[in-house]
Amino acid sequence: MAVLNLRPLAGGRILRGSQPFGLDAAATSEFLAQHGIQAIMDLRSDLERALVPWLLPGSEAEPASAAVPEKEPRNPGSAVELIQNPLDPNAVAGSLQAVEKPEDLGELYLGWIRIRPEWVADALRPVAQGKRTLIHCSLGKDRTGVVSAVALLAAGESDEAVVSDYTATTRNLPHLLETMAETWRLVVPSTPAQYFSPDLMILQSPEAAIRHFLVGFAREFGDARSFLRGAGLTAVEVEGLRNGG
Repeated sequence: MAVLNLRPLAGGRILRGSQPFGLDAAATSEFLAQHGIQAIMDLRSDLERALVPWLLPGSEAEPASAAVPEKEPRNPGSAVELIQNPLDPNAVAGSLQAVEKPEDLGELYLGWIRIRPEWVADALRPVAQGKRTLIHCSLGKDRTGVVSAVALLAAGESDEAVVSDYTATTRNLPHLLETMAETWRLVVPSTPAQYFSPDLMILQSPEAAIRHFLVGFAREFGDARSFLRGAGLTAVEVEGLRNGG
């Protein structure tokens, strides 16, 4: 299988995508080399990583992460830095089950960055330092979408560019949800089919959700560069994000 929902941002220094579905160590090595990836920013929770771990050549499955992002390569023999920067959407800023309309989804995203601004800054630090970075969560939709939106704004892109990038996931969702459902059923055969229903708002990527996020972000935080400075990036690192645009 593969990393799905994959596309470049910020002048090609960011690749955003899903988790690595069905990649063994050899396929992982080929994928990373093909795309010139120097760092992997994994935004998933411990449970999600245990279900679909990264299998870097010569490494074992990952242990649970620390509360702060790992700063060193998990596999010293690999040139690719694997960084764990988890955000569990079930534990931060509201219930996923309460998301019933697009505006609820956009508000959920705002809640993540209100509570965890440093999470966004940490996710973008390798890019700001000049590394071609794969940023991903499970589907590459929500957590990845939030980080990607801030990255695009920091690079000087317009709101419309953010909307276009976010909604590009929509065409990929049928395959993504089918693949995710198959993955879960292998581990938990009793997983209900409706758990991955495309009718669930939390599993959609509607334009109104990201527009709600953008309006709220501008109102609460001003511009992305100031937000990232406040969240922990240096002026040089923020400038590095702009240069990547």
